[in-house]
Amino acid sequence: MSKLKIETGSSPAGERFSITVTEKGPYLVYGRPPLAEQFIMPNENNESWYFQEGRHFSTEAEPTALCRCGASQRKPYCDGSHEKAMWDPTLTAHSEPLLDKAEVIEGGTLDMTDNPKYCVFARFCHPEGDAWSLTEQSSAPEARRMAIREASMCPGGRLTAWDKSSGKPFEFRFEPSLGLIEDVTIGSSGGLWIRGGIALRRETGKTYEIRNRVVVCRCGQSANKPYCDGTHAAIKWRDNLEGEPVGETLPEEVY
Repeated sequence: MSKLKIETGSSPAGERFSITVTEKGPYLVYGRPPLAEQFIMPNENNESWYFQEGRHFSTEAEPTALCRCGASQRKPYCDGSHEKAMWDPTLTAHSEPLLDKAEVIEGGTLDMTDNPKYCVFARFCHPEGDAWSLTEQSSAPEARRMAIREASMCPGGRLTAWDKSSGKPFEFRFEPSLGLIEDVTIGSSGGLWIRGGIALRRETGKTYEIRNRVVVCRCGQSANKPYCDGTHAAIKWRDNLEGEPVGETLPEEVY
């Protein structure tokens, strides 16, 4: 068996947690991680600012089958609609580590890695000045703080802030858990947010790189499956789960 690839700054979840991406059907979730809606909440300028938890869903069935074609009438669960839905289930994503193809933005006290292939259009990278400019200005304490926050809030892991002196990345410490992203501002539902180093693998047993934060497609239309590429925003895909943002919020600080 080949050695697991683990992204720098990430730690694998316990062995009981895993997700299998079936070749032509759903995600099969093992280990019973908590599953809840995660709403992208705006600030006073209508910019993405934090996540707030909504409705919870059971993962007690082992495995729990979650829809990835976008057509199920029992979302977030699979109901077999993938067999008749108009979608292409082909898993097209390459297996190279995310950081291998990432651009490095250099700043005063920070660097930031950026791999646009993993953009999920959550837009946390723009409030208070964009993450790229803030990284370049990171000799200033407030610019540094905001650059770290904006990069670390990126759910798909496109952006990561790195301390220039230690060479270490900044990451929220997530417990193994799953989020169903809901985007209030643009009126769209998003992907499945996999947090805390849960292993994602194909039916062949091949495991994708283990990451602290990654988003996989739920609308069935991504061109980088199993990963989300933001297509849900362009087509205004909705899962109609009818939850409300009334729960806990993502911590404001990374450390």
